[in-house]
Amino acid sequence: MASNFTENSGGGKTIIDAAQNYEVLEIINRGLAYAIIIAGFLAVVFIFVGGISFILSGGQEDKIKSAVSTIRYAIIGLIVTILAIVIVGTVGRAMGLNIIEYLSFSDIIDTIKSLTSSGGGSNSLD
Repeated sequence: MASNFTENSGGGKTIIDAAQNYEVLEIINRGLAYAIIIAGFLAVVFIFVGGISFILSGGQEDKIKSAVSTIRYAIIGLIVTILAIVIVGTVGRAMGLNIIEYLSFSDIIDTIKSLTSSGGGSNSLD
């Protein structure tokens, strides 16, 4: 039986392939791209957590203030993440790094699948 996740269908390298080949620029590009995406995901998660906390506050003033501040700081974090994408892309182009090229959702999903399939789980998504 052949594994479903042994090849990267996008044709690009994963961060693990780059690390095994010691390609420093590739590792930096992938690492920055994944860090930016994870930061954006966490900001969205905290917006939801703050919203649920606001709903469950039961009208208590201190819980409402805590929930509103959680939502406020999560939105600020999301704005900072979006600005980070713009800044990193601009600085990267000035330095010769094409970081925006690696912000591909399918490449990230392929990397996650390859990491989780080696964990011994039975994945039959095809």
